[in-house]
Amino acid sequence: MDTSMPNDPKFNKYYHKHLQCLKLAGLQPKTIEAYSRAIRRIGNYFDCRVENLTTDQLLDYFNDLLENRSWSAVKLDLYGLKFFYTRVLGKTWEDIPLIKPPKTTRIPDILSVEQLQQLVCATRQLSYRVFFFTAYSLGLRLGEGIRLKAGDIDSVNMRVHIRDAKGNKDRLVPLPEKTLQTLRNFWSVHRHSEFLFPNRKRGLKNAHLVDTPLDRGGIQTAMKAVVTQLGIKKKFHATRFATVMPPICWNPA
Repeated sequence: MDTSMPNDPKFNKYYHKHLQCLKLAGLQPKTIEAYSRAIRRIGNYFDCRVENLTTDQLLDYFNDLLENRSWSAVKLDLYGLKFFYTRVLGKTWEDIPLIKPPKTTRIPDILSVEQLQQLVCATRQLSYRVFFFTAYSLGLRLGEGIRLKAGDIDSVNMRVHIRDAKGNKDRLVPLPEKTLQTLRNFWSVHRHSEFLFPNRKRGLKNAHLVDTPLDRGGIQTAMKAVVTQLGIKKKFHATRFATVMPPICWNPA
């Protein structure tokens, strides 16, 4: 199903109001993108006539969506449509058929210490190598690691302040001594005044000049390449590793 932006003035007006409401609701960027993508997809499916959809039309849409996408996509589109109807169109959610995805409970993949050692040692780029080590040693999600700043590190109490985590909540996590030393060694290479992991677009020698952190896509690409090389069947977002680990490959040169 097409998720590009439809070319229809009336739909565009609805869509931009939808974006405004999403931002004002204080939702995370990933949630905003998911809910806005849902409305683009629904708009394309119904030729931009989204304000008076019938129950049968919506059932047809979600049935077709499930033919090509997972229940996860169905849930996101359902939540995005609910937000759109209640906040943008001012309609009650009871007017829309309630689709109930099956409840699932999955045990997340966890990297063993040996696998983590292999992953870090096989990562050639220093920025990604340190990022993977830090993220797993602190038990961080991808976005949480990217957002880390120098001011989040409390070396006195040996803890890290994780800001704007899932659900817009902050939390404190223990800081292993090995992770602190690794971050200090890495900082001595890039010397950025704010980001622990500055963008690589200008190289590490000029990393102190950039104004953005590491790129999410670059991290995911690097991770995919390494786990494919090693034959590890894991995904980054599901492999948080929160134990203190023994020293592993580290070479700042």
